[in-house]
Amino acid sequence: MKVLTRFVTSAADPRQFPPPGAPEIAFVGRSNVGKSSLINSLVGSKVAKTSNTPGRTQTINFFQVRRPGKPHPDFVFADLPGYGFARVPKEVTAQWAGFINPYLQERESLALCLVLVDVTIPPQELDMQLLHWLRHVDRNFLLVATKADRISGNQLRTSLHKLSERLSIPSDQIVPFSAKTRVGHDTLWKAIKAAAGVEGPGAQDVAKTG
Repeated sequence: MKVLTRFVTSAADPRQFPPPGAPEIAFVGRSNVGKSSLINSLVGSKVAKTSNTPGRTQTINFFQVRRPGKPHPDFVFADLPGYGFARVPKEVTAQWAGFINPYLQERESLALCLVLVDVTIPPQELDMQLLHWLRHVDRNFLLVATKADRISGNQLRTSLHKLSERLSIPSDQIVPFSAKTRVGHDTLWKAIKAAAGVEGPGAQDVAKTG
């Protein structure tokens, strides 16, 4: 899907959030799981900054996304700080709860959370806690298993099965994704369009996995 993307703002306080408008898609996950790479892969340009150093994203970064020929954004992508990285100063991570929790819990334009997990490592306790919390606040979410190109087919199936069991999510509701090979690219776009109410056949079942 070809889109045009524009950076809107970075926010470290709810008062800095842009006014609610187009449906928002939040990218959530542990540090260095590939949130920025996923965004860049979806939009086809390097709008989100990537780094080999985990914990670099310390604000919610908002990007307007629209299809060519459309006068207004179809959706807004929100790139959230990664959680679970010890090198981020504790005073910084303590501040995160002041704007990340309100965003995920109260943001009226938030349509879908894409929860990223690294398929090459075992399911993590922090991931389970996040999914439990998203269920508690009644947010739609889709689990995205990143870095799928790094393991073989049999290993991938085994890892997806372990994620399914440990995180209590049906295996057919976990999307393997690779920014390198674009595996899962079309499936994610269908889910995003469905959640945002943008026309796109065959997407309705994918976006309601939470």
